[in-house]
Amino acid sequence: MFWETLWALVLGFGLSGVVQAFVTRGDMERALGRPGARTLGKATFLGMVSSSCSYAATAMAKSLFQKGADFTASLVFMIASTNLVVELGIVLALLLGWQFTASEFVGGFLMIAMFAVIARFFFPRTVVDAARSHLQAGADAGAHDHQAMSGMSLADQEAAERVPFHIRVRSLAGWSDAASYTMADITMLRREMVIGFGVAGFLAVLVPDAVWGHVFISGNGFWTSLENAFVGPFIAIISFICSIGNVPLAAALWKGGISFGGVVAFIFADLITLPLLIIYRKYFGTKVMLRILVSFWIVMSLGGLAIGYLVQALGLVPTSRPTQIAPTSFAFNYTSVLDVIFLAIFGILYYLHRNRARFGGGAGYAIDPVCGMQVETSSAPARATHNGVIQHFCSDRCREKFARKPERFVSAVADTSGGSEMYGEADARADDPVCGMTVEPGTAATHRIHEGRVLYFCSTGCAEAFDLDPVRYTATATH
Repeated sequence: MFWETLWALVLGFGLSGVVQAFVTRGDMERALGRPGARTLGKATFLGMVSSSCSYAATAMAKSLFQKGADFTASLVFMIASTNLVVELGIVLALLLGWQFTASEFVGGFLMIAMFAVIARFFFPRTVVDAARSHLQAGADAGAHDHQAMSGMSLADQEAAERVPFHIRVRSLAGWSDAASYTMADITMLRREMVIGFGVAGFLAVLVPDAVWGHVFISGNGFWTSLENAFVGPFIAIISFICSIGNVPLAAALWKGGISFGGVVAFIFADLITLPLLIIYRKYFGTKVMLRILVSFWIVMSLGGLAIGYLVQALGLVPTSRPTQIAPTSFAFNYTSVLDVIFLAIFGILYYLHRNRARFGGGAGYAIDPVCGMQVETSSAPARATHNGVIQHFCSDRCREKFARKPERFVSAVADTSGGSEMYGEADARADDPVCGMTVEPGTAATHRIHEGRVLYFCSTGCAEAFDLDPVRYTATATH
């Protein structure tokens, strides 16, 4: 099964890395402040160009809400980030068929529209204010304010915006950052993918189809479709598998006899797995968590049900179910050729990732030492200092894991970092060689490597001035 989808995984994660590298978290925060249809549209787009990891999407939504984003827009961002991403669509097409890919995207937009309608009833202002107060109380109790953790004032963070898009997209630095996002996402989701493919393989081979018949009723028309659509998310809750890892399990469910709409509802429901519900409870409190669970379950089930009937009305439901999810033996065919081609592309991405410092990439980024996700240092959802080094995390969940046993993760980072500063940010500072401003290497707007020396800049303007006459400034540059 993995061999059948290998090329698609490389393609999907590669495209995801590209869009993440060129759309900054600052862009997201500025776009989602006001409630309304336009803001929800922006949240949908920004979710589509973000990482498909459910944990990362949840942490990012929390961070957006904490910084003033509309609560409904933050939740819409999560829905889009986990349902409207390219890597998910490609793997769905390979394992289940193009009908499921089309249903995932159409259903994703339908879910967002339904959620926008019911959110006003589930999340009135009093509930949102309570969620924000609970989140702020947790932040005050467990961490310093954002400025203290990042070492930058809000004004300095604005000044530390990265190189403009039209420059980055034509530079090796920008593409090396995109490659690093790709590697970070693969590292971050490796557990979900291994579990998903493994569990799906066991279910497909060892669990008789009759077992699924006892879980999902059949032959009762509308009631079958309704039961399947509401039980599908329940299976997602207790499976603990989220993100792209639940697609192989969805393939096993489809093989076992669950309805088309039930499979789609199961795929939609990767935001209400039990570990994520625990995270929602910690962020926003028990009452808000329960409202998120019920509202998500409703739109995910109704979305699956509606899509099931739509596909049935259009005559697009596959008429036969697979007897096996993927070939059980190796065969050299077009899939093998694509796998070889994309393995070569993966090698290029890995080369860019490993040499990003040489190409001028990595400024303003860090790698979460727990899950391996690449995060922007100026807007990382969580931080911690260990032995004088500031570590950046994709979520509070990763920070808590790090806090329990930091030596485990610090040693792992040391083994894999190769000395690159993107894996941790020292408390050391450097002077911008153009204007003389003191900057932190991990949060500098950009940097240059000149005659073997790494020079950090407070803004792209200083970096461009340096590019015009490097000899003038290197005489007194310090690092």
